[in-house]
Amino acid sequence: MALPSNSTTRFSDRSDAYARHRPSYPDAALDALFAGLKASRLVVADVGAGTGISSRQLAQLVRRVVAVEPNAVMRDRAEPADNLEWRDGTAERTGLAEKSVDVAAAFQAFHWFDPELAFQEFRRISRLRLGMVQYERDESDPFSAAYGEIVRRHATDDTEGLRARMLHTFARMGGADTRRRDVPFGQTLDLEGVLGRVDSSSYLPKTGELGEALRGEVRDLFATFQHGGIVTMAMTAHVLTLDLVER
Repeated sequence: MALPSNSTTRFSDRSDAYARHRPSYPDAALDALFAGLKASRLVVADVGAGTGISSRQLAQLVRRVVAVEPNAVMRDRAEPADNLEWRDGTAERTGLAEKSVDVAAAFQAFHWFDPELAFQEFRRISRLRLGMVQYERDESDPFSAAYGEIVRRHATDDTEGLRARMLHTFARMGGADTRRRDVPFGQTLDLEGVLGRVDSSSYLPKTGELGEALRGEVRDLFATFQHGGIVTMAMTAHVLTLDLVER
């Protein structure tokens, strides 16, 4: 299966917006990822780690995090932590030794991977568990639904459809032993934050007439829904895990 176009480079001009405006993950999602394991003893590979949003959260919970990210611009935007090590590698070729981590997981990244090769690599490097954490808008919420309509109207490719398909692909590859938990959460945003979310999305136009038209619609949407200068993006974090040994 071919990788999505420019999958390792498409965020190079969006790293600042990504680091500043993408949400962190709810505690319950991390609890689900590590359910039944002693998190403080674990070595975890965060594959496709981006600017390290998930890596920094993991570093607060586990013994050591190895963040694997092929995009140097994204890696350079990351903030350090004492028990966080960065590696230049891809999901298909992490460069990590066989069975060198306890858990291999991807946060909001699995859709950029060749799923079959990445799943094989996750199995190769991990001793205990594979995981996938991915958030999506909860469009039962009026603001989030209206934002979603704007996104779909301006999207330059089918990244959102790809994300949905990869949830099913991970579950299929894991088979009947795959566990899933859905965790609702929200991100509170001011106007700068909403526009920053737009800028962080690689499948939305950033410049020119198309970019200005998109931002104009988002500003109008914010004006309609804001209360006290903020809105809340309703989301769900989908957590899929597969144990490699019986527990």
